[in-house]
Amino acid sequence: MAQRRPPMRVAVIHADESCLRNGEEGPNPGGAGSLIEVRSRQGVARRDVYISSPDTTNNRMALAGAIATFALLSQKGNRFRVAYISDSQYLVRGMREWMPSWRARGWRRKGGAVVNLELWQKLVQATAEHDPVWHWVRGHAGHPKNEYANYLAMRAARDQTHSEGTVPSGFADWLADYRARGHFTEYDADQAFLELESELSSSV
Repeated sequence: MAQRRPPMRVAVIHADESCLRNGEEGPNPGGAGSLIEVRSRQGVARRDVYISSPDTTNNRMALAGAIATFALLSQKGNRFRVAYISDSQYLVRGMREWMPSWRARGWRRKGGAVVNLELWQKLVQATAEHDPVWHWVRGHAGHPKNEYANYLAMRAARDQTHSEGTVPSGFADWLADYRARGHFTEYDADQAFLELESELSSSV
């Protein structure tokens, strides 16, 4: 008898990307950052991921950040039902709408070759063991966790740093600093996670 796989846990990921000189001539340093949230015995556990590239684009960093994040989620054979929340329409629409058609056509668009093909294929492979739900959020619109992911991405782009795996999150300190200046004072970070967790769990 085949062994039943354990049910998937829920992970909520807020992600953003940055390219400091996007579209300009010369090297365009970029970064991507993710805030990963999962339930733990102590409440909501948070970890950060960030990567960088010396010469890239916003679209490539959005894909690279998602690839890196899902690869880390997969360590030790872990599988998650994931709410992946990004302000990149390119990433979210690509995974929701475009990618199935590309695959059906042998990884080609109606108009020709798929731009950033190798990254799209790596992302499909990285998400294969998970059950992702892709959400778009408007960037720079005052969403605390998106703003924090943007902070991670911009810092990584500026300093050209990598987290080398997941690291303890600085979100609590970041949020406290903003609250001290009168921002996000009514925001309940844990409740926001629990609402998304409930939404994902009930949609299975």
